[in-house]
Amino acid sequence: MNPEDLLDKARAMAPTLRERAFAAEQARRIPEETIAELKSAGLFRTLQPAAYGGLEVDPRVFMEAAMIIGSACPSTGWVFAVVGVHNWQVGLMPRQAQEEVWGTDQDVLISSSYTPRGQVEIVDGGYRLSGRWSFSSGSDHCTWVIVGGAATEPDGTVRRLCFLLPRTDYTVEDVWHVAGLRGTGSNDVVVDNAFVPEHRTHAFTSGSETSTSPIFALPFGAVFSWGITAPLLGAAQGALDEHIAWTAERTRISKGSRVAEEPFSQARVAEAAAELDGARLQMMRDLGEMIDLARDGKEIPLELRVRCRLDQVRATQLAASAVDRVFTNSGGRALHERNPIQRAWRDIHAGSLHNSNVAEPILMAYGAMKFGLSLAEQGF
Repeated sequence: MNPEDLLDKARAMAPTLRERAFAAEQARRIPEETIAELKSAGLFRTLQPAAYGGLEVDPRVFMEAAMIIGSACPSTGWVFAVVGVHNWQVGLMPRQAQEEVWGTDQDVLISSSYTPRGQVEIVDGGYRLSGRWSFSSGSDHCTWVIVGGAATEPDGTVRRLCFLLPRTDYTVEDVWHVAGLRGTGSNDVVVDNAFVPEHRTHAFTSGSETSTSPIFALPFGAVFSWGITAPLLGAAQGALDEHIAWTAERTRISKGSRVAEEPFSQARVAEAAAELDGARLQMMRDLGEMIDLARDGKEIPLELRVRCRLDQVRATQLAASAVDRVFTNSGGRALHERNPIQRAWRDIHAGSLHNSNVAEPILMAYGAMKFGLSLAEQGF
């Protein structure tokens, strides 16, 4: 499928997603019809291996789609991006794991919870897992889950791994009563003494047994983390667009003047637009440099990896800053629960709390690298 066709499908869906955003928030999950439409459009397959019906498209197209969808409904954009990245990650796992996931249905979806919780026991042929993992976005719609864990070898070595489990090995508990990203259904996943074979584990490494596409040579930290930030940038852009349309005809009742003619209103719009444009350009630059190196079979240097994460956490901060400017300038009517501006404001600040958006460790890593210090010495 032509990448532009994918983006056109995302754009065509946007008005309907915008209309459903309040219903998704009230239901605390994405509507089934939305999931079905995203599947039908092929959008979930953007980064999926071609061997299993995927499109193996440049990740910049995937991030652009996440921004388009996020601009209409931040919760839908979040679920699309997070779940869609998992199809790419499964492509990094052994062929046997991919066959188990997509062998009979190439449209199945996978949720996740990467924080290394629960108990992991090394056993013959794999691992046994028990515990509770939180914040598994879109889990109601998924039949597989990736959870994080730490396995301790007999010699004391601790390995950080991902474990892939089918729905028969876990339950989803409805706990998602929150202030932002309400529609994402980011519920808890509970596992009770499930066996996970070695081939259904992943150590965040690159490379694929089923594809030679350069997208599978990209670092996990870059693709997954930008997948967290892209829908937030889209949400901020959606709020800005809504604010401009709303404010163009708005009159400040106390003065009888047009809000659009106020210098500080104009400045806030300009600052928000510049923040979002700059963040988007950095994302596309970073991913573009990485994919070019991967196409040439070259290693992606540490400096680029760290800079990519720096740009990503800063992009989330810029999305929050931009939506703050927009919300501040929107007046009291923006407080109404059906107003998309307040929803974007809440959703972006909720998304900024994701572990991938904790900025200080990344800022420290980049600064340490620039000073020629070892990242390990800084705790990274």
